[in-house]
Amino acid sequence: MGDKPIWEQIGSSFVQHYYQLFDTDRTQLGSIYIDASCLTWEGQQFQGKAAIVEKLSSLPFTKIAHSITAQDHQPTPDSCILSMVVGQLKADDDPIMGFHQSFILKNINEAWVCTNDMFRLAIHNFG
Repeated sequence: MGDKPIWEQIGSSFVQHYYQLFDTDRTQLGSIYIDASCLTWEGQQFQGKAAIVEKLSSLPFTKIAHSITAQDHQPTPDSCILSMVVGQLKADDDPIMGFHQSFILKNINEAWVCTNDMFRLAIHNFG
């Protein structure tokens, strides 16, 4: 991992940590957000750590597993990191579905937190 740029190392570590928490105990995701964080989940907007954790904790499934297909990370001009993730998820007994998720990570008090999070299932409705 030492040959990758630092923003890729930080972004990859964050992605691994995020989905491990999401798949095992979504209620613990509050540790990565701040009160100014924003989440867009399938077009619904949530702002603040409490509202985000409430939304993620109330999603209608008991168990979930994410499989990451690809992830890309870029540094931003204001010293943040933009991360984009593409993968598949399996929730309960539902069929496997594709998803896309993007994060903006910011270093606050020597800790990387998620200030912005956008999630969409990769479902195409041509009807």
